[in-house]
Amino acid sequence: MTNRSYQSWAGYPVVNHEARKMNWQTDSLPLEGSDGKSFLPYGNGRSYGDVCLNDGGIVIDCRGLNHFIEFDAEHGVLRCEAGVTLQEILHFTVPKGWFLSVTPGTQFVTVGGAIANDVHGKNHHKAGTFGQHVNRFELLRSDGSRRICSADENTEWYQATIGGLGLTGVITWAEIRLRPVKSALIDQEVIRYSNLAEFFEIAKASDQDYEHTVAWIDCLAQGDQLGRGLFIRGNYSDTVQNSSIRQPKFNLTVPVEPPFTLINSMTLKMFNTVYYNKQRKVQTKGQVHYKPFFYPLDAIYQWNRIYGSKGFFQYQCALPVEHMEDAMREILERISSTGLGSFLTVLKLFGDKPSPGLLSFPMPGATLALDFPNYGQKTLDLLNQLDEVTRSVGGRVNPSKDARMSSADFQLHFTNWRKMEDYIDPRISSSFWRRVTAES
Repeated sequence: MTNRSYQSWAGYPVVNHEARKMNWQTDSLPLEGSDGKSFLPYGNGRSYGDVCLNDGGIVIDCRGLNHFIEFDAEHGVLRCEAGVTLQEILHFTVPKGWFLSVTPGTQFVTVGGAIANDVHGKNHHKAGTFGQHVNRFELLRSDGSRRICSADENTEWYQATIGGLGLTGVITWAEIRLRPVKSALIDQEVIRYSNLAEFFEIAKASDQDYEHTVAWIDCLAQGDQLGRGLFIRGNYSDTVQNSSIRQPKFNLTVPVEPPFTLINSMTLKMFNTVYYNKQRKVQTKGQVHYKPFFYPLDAIYQWNRIYGSKGFFQYQCALPVEHMEDAMREILERISSTGLGSFLTVLKLFGDKPSPGLLSFPMPGATLALDFPNYGQKTLDLLNQLDEVTRSVGGRVNPSKDARMSSADFQLHFTNWRKMEDYIDPRISSSFWRRVTAES
């Protein structure tokens, strides 16, 4: 039957699968009486597409693997079970002077999910992906075997599991390296810029001196204002404490899911205009707590409900550095011409930081992430156009955000997929993997 508790964050597609739970790293896989059905590890359900779904099979809820095992406070090395969330890590380590080396845009993902999707953050140009800061982990296979994987031990399994979309086995625990911080504060600058050319100029100038850089853009802007937005950059503050800046309380929520999306061309245009002009000065500086800097959307629980019962599509592409400016311009022109704007549009540069993962998403260049309400074929047609641009310049689409990429495009973007198949557990499968490895 359909289990609404175990779907993707975007609410599309909705699938039927059974859920079983693990609660301790020493547990065996809960597969008794499964009648040979395939299974898939499931973290906190923050993937947007179908990488966390297993239609017709079983998902194993690993959120119960939420125990800390060991912490080296001198060197910033944490060993914990794979169901621990990034939020739980930060609540424990920040008061002790340590922060995640890499964090995505939500703190509500698990360590196992962060490894399986090899997530990236605002500091890819400095620190690369999450997987580059994983010392080792234990991999539990369906035959009951357990492998300790690292860059020096079971190396190929280590590489296949980082960014391996949960297909190689269940990660029971992991050891990760943190980075030192003096406080929970970020020295932040926000720059209002007028068009895409200005974005690239500011972004390239910022990469050397700022660890974290990202931009929100108004994807409905056209002409001379195409790509206008707010560029946000920041570094960890040397201020030990500042009593006037308190940890924000995240207690807002979208209480119910409406039958239709609350995002349309009218509300989007109004929001974009207000948000772009929210600061009077072109450039502002100040200190903020790390939560609104890294996780602004986490302030609203269940914000995904604003898209209604049909859900939404998140689309994230990476464009190679030699073509990124022209391709990004074409993508934004195609979006603005349709009027199907994205409520949340994020643009940043990737650095030249190769990940150990076989299927890792980032490449040197630029990346654009967008959220589109699910209007059916109209939305799919637009995403197909964006695929066309991405494909033409040798870019790629992010699997952890995807719900509709063609098998031909996936196999073109991720040439290691055949090699990856050698490491997939014979009992593990996902809706995503079956879709993108089907014959074209």
